[in-house]
Amino acid sequence: MEDIQQQLAQLRRRISRIDRKYAAPAPTPLQRRLDSPSRCFIEDLITGEVVRTPHGEHFETEKLWERHRRHGSVDIVDLAELPEDLLAPLSDGSIARSHPGRWAFLDTETTGLAGGTGTCAFLIGVGSIEPAGFRLRQFFMRDYGEEASLLWRLAEHLAQFDVLITYNGKAFDQPLLETRFRMARAQGAPPHPFDRMEHLDLLFGARRLWKLRLESCRLVDLEYQILGVERTGDLPGEMIPYCYFEYLRTKAAFRLVPIFHHNATDILSLACLTAIVPSAFRPADGCDLGHTLRHGSDLIGLARWLLAADRAEEALRMFRRAVEMGLPDHLLFRSLWDIAAIEKRLGREDSALALYTELAGSRNPYHARALEELAKHYEHRERNYAMALEMTRSALAIADTAEIRRREQRLKARLEKPRPSRLAL
Repeated sequence: MEDIQQQLAQLRRRISRIDRKYAAPAPTPLQRRLDSPSRCFIEDLITGEVVRTPHGEHFETEKLWERHRRHGSVDIVDLAELPEDLLAPLSDGSIARSHPGRWAFLDTETTGLAGGTGTCAFLIGVGSIEPAGFRLRQFFMRDYGEEASLLWRLAEHLAQFDVLITYNGKAFDQPLLETRFRMARAQGAPPHPFDRMEHLDLLFGARRLWKLRLESCRLVDLEYQILGVERTGDLPGEMIPYCYFEYLRTKAAFRLVPIFHHNATDILSLACLTAIVPSAFRPADGCDLGHTLRHGSDLIGLARWLLAADRAEEALRMFRRAVEMGLPDHLLFRSLWDIAAIEKRLGREDSALALYTELAGSRNPYHARALEELAKHYEHRERNYAMALEMTRSALAIADTAEIRRREQRLKARLEKPRPSRLAL
């Protein structure tokens, strides 16, 4: 009987503890948010401030990399000493002269990578060069309702700059922001500031230089291959929209910290690459164009840019330097073909003929085309139709095309045509 009484007493104590637990009022959502370490305000995790504008509020933070610091192979102090005409060649002269302190380095983190009117830039970073070092200001909207406020402050901040520098910004960042400014006009946001700013997209220059040598010209890959910076614990770009949506759903602001760090590193790397990429397109202090490049394949990219700009003589010198520095076979044969084509275009037939003969003497992707060029030379320059036919048939054995067949038939007809006999005197 005592055992039953003891069990009943123990059960009553357990029920009493349960009743006391649920007698207290449940914590409010705000209390739960403040009590839980995983649910806090962004301003509690990142040093910054909530900024109030005529269109509401948003969050801003600022970071300074001091002059004495480095980012990979670039000293921060060197950014302030970049020449004012550095961007002129790469911008085709549209940015003739501009002080580095008037350059804005911009990158966005968005709710999607495909663009479109449904995509928002929830975090916008703007870096600038100043005597103290490199300063970054990041504009963040804690919810969709803060977009107009964010854009108002962004336009105000960009008013002090003349040049916008981005990486793939002409295709993505600027069109996206222009769309968001237009859509926010109904809420009183100002017009977008990009019409008055010159825009240099560094992606195009980087691809010119490095697409032949590197597998990828993504900013993070150039950061590692060119600057020598290796990110650790970085958030992949494709995960950023997901993390922001999770933040909107849960208000777990700790998810945002890696996004702020990712954006900051992107912009600092963009600024440091701006000290490297345009320099290759600009001669300085009596040095030749491309004097900063140490790989033949990088010189090839520069030579092709010169050729497209109708600077054939400079392109020719650049191609020859690249060949002297050493190239992989696929680039070597292409470069020899390009050199021969330039020599022919400049009227130096003998130099072109020597290169075509060299290409025709070995197996390579330009073997048949070099034989065709030799056939043209013997047919039109030397009137040696037998040699031209021989070269044509050699080309035909490598590449059987209708054009080469027509050339063969024409040369055969020329050789079979009886020559007029000379009258005896």
